[in-house]
Amino acid sequence: MNRSVIALLYGPDQPGIVAKVAGWIHHRGGNVLHADQHLDRQENVFFQRVEWEPSATRTPEDESALFNEMATGELGMSVRMALSNDRPKVAIMVSIADHCFHDLVLRVRAGEWSADFAGVLSNHDSLHEVSDSYGLPFRSFAVNKEEKPEAERAQIEWLREQKVELLILARYMQVLSKEFLDQVGCPVINIHHSFLPSFAGAKPYHQAYKRGVKLIGATAHYVTEDLDEGPIIGQDVARVSHRHGPKDLIEKGRDLEKLVLSTAVRRHLQNRVLVYRNKTVVFD
Repeated sequence: MNRSVIALLYGPDQPGIVAKVAGWIHHRGGNVLHADQHLDRQENVFFQRVEWEPSATRTPEDESALFNEMATGELGMSVRMALSNDRPKVAIMVSIADHCFHDLVLRVRAGEWSADFAGVLSNHDSLHEVSDSYGLPFRSFAVNKEEKPEAERAQIEWLREQKVELLILARYMQVLSKEFLDQVGCPVINIHHSFLPSFAGAKPYHQAYKRGVKLIGATAHYVTEDLDEGPIIGQDVARVSHRHGPKDLIEKGRDLEKLVLSTAVRRHLQNRVLVYRNKTVVFD
């Protein structure tokens, strides 16, 4: 397959944006493979994802640079460009729970995603052996109150050395500091084991049990310095009843967490997520 160019753009709405984008691609001999757009009427902001094959006479890299120049200059849009054959380097942070970790690794090994794993960071040694079995480098750090700043500096250094482009928190049970997030240099996706904004923080399934909820959920979101309040990428729920105790909720929640996290990561890797302020537009 020929390599395609992907553009994600947003900005103030104006007449003729779709026509101008399609016309620019057509005029240069390109073939549109996918186009989707959304208008937020409350904010008057236009969002679009467009993917196309450039003419055989033009390289995708040149096409990407020229489109970016046109969209930012002529249309006044904020733009993020990508190529269909990009293979971002991904790192995983884990603690003790391993269900999301296994699911992510096996999806990459099965060729479901266009990505390469750089390795695993943890605040425990419990998943060291299984990481070795997958052939993944594993680094563990003691993360207590006194050692956390030094541990995070070492983690940042490793991530930079590996040129990681996406960091996934696969049930990493530590709060990342503002300093870490300022320096990490790539998006960070977390899976929270509740249907945010309900039951943020620790032990959400126990919180849900005490409230007698009839639905439990999981939420994948980008991480910001505000705990569990980053832009939401995806969510899902499962029905429960008064017969389900905290242990039952945790068991049911694991399947949700795997599915919601993997779906969010897939959409990110496919360049289908646009972040605007504290919300996302996700193009299916």
